[in-house]
Amino acid sequence: LSPAQSYKSMTSEENSDEMRDEDRSPTRYKQETSIQRGFHQSVEVKSKDDVSDPSDEPEINENLNKIKHPSVTVAFTFKAICKTLEQLSDFQLLQFKSILWKDYPQSFNIPPQTLDMVDLVDRLLECYSLEESLHLTRTILTKIGQKSALELLETLCIRNEVRYELCQSLRKIYGEVSEDLAMEGEKRPFDDVFVCPTITSTSNNGPNTEHEVLTIEKLHSNSKPAKMLTTRDIFPSKSDDVRYGNLVFFTGVAGSGKSMAVRRLILDWVEERSHKHVDFLFPLPFRDIKQFEGKEVSIVDMIQTFYPETAKLRRKDFSNEDCKILFIFDGLDEYNGELDFHNISYIIDEICSVSLQKIVVNLMRGRLLYRSLFLVTSRPQVKGCIPWDTSHKRIEMRGFSDPEKDEYFKKRLKDADQAARVIAYISSYKTLRIMCHLPLFCSLVADECERIFREQGIQAELPKSITYMYTKLMLTLMRQHRKFRAPDRTPEEERNFLMKLGKLAFDMLEKDSFKITKYQWTDLDISDREAVINSGLCTQYLVAPFVLHQEEYVSFLHPTMQEYLTALYAILSYRNLGKNIFEQPTKNKFKAMFKGHKEMEMYKCAVEKSLLCEDGKFDFVLRFLFGLSAQTNQDLLESLYTSPLKCPNFIEEATALIMKKIRENQYPNRTSNLQQCLVELDF
Repeated sequence: LSPAQSYKSMTSEENSDEMRDEDRSPTRYKQETSIQRGFHQSVEVKSKDDVSDPSDEPEINENLNKIKHPSVTVAFTFKAICKTLEQLSDFQLLQFKSILWKDYPQSFNIPPQTLDMVDLVDRLLECYSLEESLHLTRTILTKIGQKSALELLETLCIRNEVRYELCQSLRKIYGEVSEDLAMEGEKRPFDDVFVCPTITSTSNNGPNTEHEVLTIEKLHSNSKPAKMLTTRDIFPSKSDDVRYGNLVFFTGVAGSGKSMAVRRLILDWVEERSHKHVDFLFPLPFRDIKQFEGKEVSIVDMIQTFYPETAKLRRKDFSNEDCKILFIFDGLDEYNGELDFHNISYIIDEICSVSLQKIVVNLMRGRLLYRSLFLVTSRPQVKGCIPWDTSHKRIEMRGFSDPEKDEYFKKRLKDADQAARVIAYISSYKTLRIMCHLPLFCSLVADECERIFREQGIQAELPKSITYMYTKLMLTLMRQHRKFRAPDRTPEEERNFLMKLGKLAFDMLEKDSFKITKYQWTDLDISDREAVINSGLCTQYLVAPFVLHQEEYVSFLHPTMQEYLTALYAILSYRNLGKNIFEQPTKNKFKAMFKGHKEMEMYKCAVEKSLLCEDGKFDFVLRFLFGLSAQTNQDLLESLYTSPLKCPNFIEEATALIMKKIRENQYPNRTSNLQQCLVELDF
């Protein structure tokens, strides 16, 4: 193909996505129409005096086309040359055209002086390959001594190459995702499985309080309606609210889907679906950058460690206003360093090697790379991690809405029949349906159902017990996810933590309370970091009971998690310590009668306590208590028990106890919960 034919072919075959929406300017329109005109422009015969002899035309290196970088596209080349020529004055542009006419007469049927800049570049690309066009532009700029314009063109080309290679790296890292939590399942394209959870413009919303039995008032004090956001609304190209500066703090409870939303944002940038105003996007998860703790490093060193292709960038590329960079620091809760925002030294040099702590603080303070954008994700922090005088915006991940829950299972399970079965399954258990607002919980349910389908077939019966899924959720948070935040604990340390947290859950439930002030928490012998950040079983948020007054509160991940931990505390107390937390004080004198060989006594007391609570506040505790005694849960929690269950016929005796209460029918409105207890026993 001739150069002109090649250019026409490339412009017609170029992916429409490359021609960005913002390029639909009058200039862009002129480019398109001039391409369509092609060679149908009126031809003016050149006089011999107007042009040099063709033999005098400077040669263009024939090897240029052999070193083409895949980032050099029609769209980029056209815009790069146009942007470069825009830097020239009218006189300098006339010089450029004159040399083009003098040295390359064969390329033009009319003097280029009569062409505007768009038509000029258009004609250039029709006659020469992309690499030749760039080379020719460099040559003429050098001849007319326009070093600044030449430097701009070189900068654009370097940035374009780095961006292309960076996108390739990010696509490789984030483009596929394992289906199961163990990261051992089949890898599928992220777009095939991702469903974006709900993001709100307000923070400090507290936990989801939807409950199957109880009516729980909202635990937060937000009165302003929250705006629903998507990842594309984070750092929009034209922000209506500039008060928040360049820092967005993105929070959410454990398992709410923050990291997956970040992955969505990254891939949307890579595929040019959003954030087209961002030149470079650098994900720097705290899980990865923790390797620099105890060392001195610069932010540029960190970037080049994870993305070697950025070594081509110059120092000015990190600090210039015309190069917008977005940093994503995912998982601040996984960083154990102390963030001292008041006493730490001031750092503004991006190549200065300092401690990781100083880099993090100065980035979030807006001192280091202050022109860049920063997105920080985290579980709710037990200590204020952003100073009051730092401009920032807070948004919050709220998890899946009901339609999003269904969409998740339809995408996650490739077999439509399996997906339909799972959706019907969770819809038949209101509590499972509620808890599926957590993407992590959805993933656990999907993993379990897939295992059953794989082993027993599509018609296999799915689990009836909800306790099993809560046990899986707790262990996933406490073990699999916790390992990124703190060292492993011994079984005894784990047991002691759950006993303390379970006692708190029980005491709060006794008082009809689902939140506790941070001031009250300080009186407890429980690490707030362990409860809120490391294990994620609790969450923290601000409540404003009065104008200009805020208080910090702590709640459990969900009210049903509070009830589950109460039941776990009860069974651990009885199995390990011989203590019956449901026993009435008046019955203490009979305690010796039931110790050791009377395993059922605690369950009898629990049933009585539940039946006497007309508001049903102990209904789920009772269901979880019997569920935890089923063998599947006993096996999962084996390391927490110091002694085995001493009742060989426990299931039969527990079933008999519940059936007796159902037959007595003293509390008709509580019969349905007793029947659910039978389900939890897998009766």
